[in-house]
Amino acid sequence: MRLAGSLIRNRFSLAIVAGLLLAMSFPLFGIAGFAWVAPGLLLVAGLGTRGWERFRIGFVGGLTQYLVSLYWLLLIPYRWHGIPLGPAAGWLALAAFVALFPATWVWLCVPAKAGSAENSKSLEFGLLPLSWLGRFLWCLSGAALWVALEMLVARIFTGFPWFLLGVSQYRMVPLIQVASITGVYGVSFLVVWGSLSLLCAAFAVLRAPTLRYAWLGETLIPLVTIFALFAFGIHQIRHRPPASRMLKVTFVQPSIPQTLIWDESRDDERFQQLLHLSQEALTNKPDLLLWPEAAVPKLLRWDKDTFTAVTNLAARYHAWMIIGADDMEVTATASGHEHRDYFNSSFLISPEGHLVNSYKKRALVIFGEYIPLVKWLPFIKWFTPIEGGFTSGDKAIPFKLTDRDVITSVLICFEDIFPHLAREYADPDTDFLVNLTNNGWFGEGAAQWQHATSAVFRAVENGLPLLRCSNNGLTCWVDANGRIRQIFRDQNGRVYGPGCMTAEVPLLAPGELRPRTFYNEHGDVFGWICAAWGIFLIARRAYERSRRKKTS
Repeated sequence: MRLAGSLIRNRFSLAIVAGLLLAMSFPLFGIAGFAWVAPGLLLVAGLGTRGWERFRIGFVGGLTQYLVSLYWLLLIPYRWHGIPLGPAAGWLALAAFVALFPATWVWLCVPAKAGSAENSKSLEFGLLPLSWLGRFLWCLSGAALWVALEMLVARIFTGFPWFLLGVSQYRMVPLIQVASITGVYGVSFLVVWGSLSLLCAAFAVLRAPTLRYAWLGETLIPLVTIFALFAFGIHQIRHRPPASRMLKVTFVQPSIPQTLIWDESRDDERFQQLLHLSQEALTNKPDLLLWPEAAVPKLLRWDKDTFTAVTNLAARYHAWMIIGADDMEVTATASGHEHRDYFNSSFLISPEGHLVNSYKKRALVIFGEYIPLVKWLPFIKWFTPIEGGFTSGDKAIPFKLTDRDVITSVLICFEDIFPHLAREYADPDTDFLVNLTNNGWFGEGAAQWQHATSAVFRAVENGLPLLRCSNNGLTCWVDANGRIRQIFRDQNGRVYGPGCMTAEVPLLAPGELRPRTFYNEHGDVFGWICAAWGIFLIARRAYERSRRKKTS
């Protein structure tokens, strides 16, 4: 017991270290191995504590992770009376909100504190299950609970699945192929299972330091599973259907400062810069030209000069264009007045200069594209730079490049971080996905890299290449195996500057349907199983607690 006590001293310090390790497992540090240690360390900090105390320990760990990882929110160039009150408030509020999830995980996973002779017999050091089977099931349950909470964070209050733990492993290309079956949640499960198994192995060594291989029983099954999944991934990569043709795509990254985007007096200036950059890019004679989210400063369909400039550009160089621009729809109300809905949209322009189709963004950014409760709490708008708000779209729209026999779908901004949303855009005849985004809000921070690493999993989950065109990075494309194949860098080697990049994107033969992944066809089956198991564990704990109260 003295040994156990020494392990769990300075609990909040341990929680902070665990939070820092979690933060450093994501870009810009991107040390993937830290993710395999941090969850177990976070539970060590909570072992042997009671409910509210272990919740606070988990919250401190989570808050540390998110305050560090979300620092780029402070880079938003918005000031309220000269101070960054809005960005700072958003940074603190968002970090505190998402920290509730690791807090809940620690609260649910840490076994009850030993307080009786019976409990002492059933807990290792009064902390972990005594039997191997008990520890094995505890590790699996802890991983399932983590996934269940990730499923929740991806959906509650419009969702913010920015730091799903599995994303930290994006460079482990063979391992992440399991996401084609389970989604990114399967990788999160593996990491947490491995972390808790390492924790049990450490306790096994401490319990029997003279036994050289005491740790092996705790880690053998997870290790075998991981090696098997590596083998599965290598097989998947090697047996990917070969490309029969290529599509030449040029990405334009204008690197427009967010302050310039907000300055309507300079709309013409930045639009001319965009046109000039695009004209240089089109000398490569691409099949498709991409502009990022909100690249066009005015309402495309409602401003004649802007519309003419864009369509003439496509017709002059005879190239397809997919561009980001705002849109508006006007409807008449019952009283006879006009009602205007504004949309964050993307448009498909044909080589003949015709507007062929458009897509309206469905998942809007809270406080960035809409203000919740503003009708009842109007003072909230003081903390955000937006004056109005967007209306969300209602469905995915396929873009068909008819003469190239190509079909794609567009995700705007952070829509590509939602696994369950992105799969709705990948039909059997979809050749690739496109993400148009503007991370210029966050200067030259880690947001660009963190965002792009999530895109890796949308490619694997749906078995499709994904093309990302961003305002100031990370402009790149990801192949169907989740490998980032090409990243735009300016003449100084930076990912944030202006310029263009041309890539050859592999496609299947015309009319050939791609093999659908299990995840693309069936969705979050694995995630919902974990969620159901989590609900069962919570219900069982509540029942046992109620029973103990009755018998005490």
